[in-house]
Amino acid sequence: MKHLLKMLDLSTEEIIEILDLADQLKYELKHGIPHPHLKGKSLGMIFQKASTRTRVSFETGMYQLGGHPLFLSANDLQIGRGEPVQDTARVLTRYLDGIMIRTFEQKEVEDLAEYGSIPIINGLTDFCHPCQILADLMTIREFKSSFDGLKMCFIGDGNNMANSLIVGCLKVGMSVAIACPDDYQPDKEVLDFAAQYGDKFQMTNKPLEAAKDADVVITDVWASMGQEGEAEKAEEGIPRLSDQRRHTVRKRSPQRYSRHTQTRSLKRQRTVCTHRRRLW
Repeated sequence: MKHLLKMLDLSTEEIIEILDLADQLKYELKHGIPHPHLKGKSLGMIFQKASTRTRVSFETGMYQLGGHPLFLSANDLQIGRGEPVQDTARVLTRYLDGIMIRTFEQKEVEDLAEYGSIPIINGLTDFCHPCQILADLMTIREFKSSFDGLKMCFIGDGNNMANSLIVGCLKVGMSVAIACPDDYQPDKEVLDFAAQYGDKFQMTNKPLEAAKDADVVITDVWASMGQEGEAEKAEEGIPRLSDQRRHTVRKRSPQRYSRHTQTRSLKRQRTVCTHRRRLW
């Protein structure tokens, strides 16, 4: 039995296998080819953190695969009233064929996997967000054809997204550069993992430095869900864009207007500091 708990658990081969399967299912859906691989199966979806996209994507996916999704909020479960995760795991595994959980602590997901007897999918924790990163990798490969030679830049809080992007992108062969506030860096376990990749991993608090020569740029807020009060403090750890070395954007090609207006070219060279507004 295989769980999806965190990107650290997956090998490069397993990640590619998941992406290949996702590509195949997307092709079949687009061309009206039925693929009821989960016919007769039920997925319990535990939401201790609210989400629009996670719920809609999992429910839709289960219907398309022939299965039945069952939404379970914290108010619907005894786990929200202090019941041990172990007891919840043992009870739910008698009724369901799989569980997706979106919660706070990573340990809660790990405990469900340890004490249950059905596959567990991590829909998000404070530590990682594996489903989102697998979807991101699918999109990157779809547009870039291959991961070879690509550089991914992440700008934001060193949160669950950063943790999973670092691991996922490095495992498929990409270089990774992240810019985050000094006091909001990724988890130590993730940084220790990244250290083995040498100069393929870079961490700074300067967004422009991280974004240099990047093929893919992913951004996030400075404070994660449930930590909104930390946003202002986190932002202080990022230098203002205007305080960094001026970075000239490639001059745009002359733009032509419609025949009903005067034709002209925009010749003024633009820089990211032109408007002198605070972006970070």
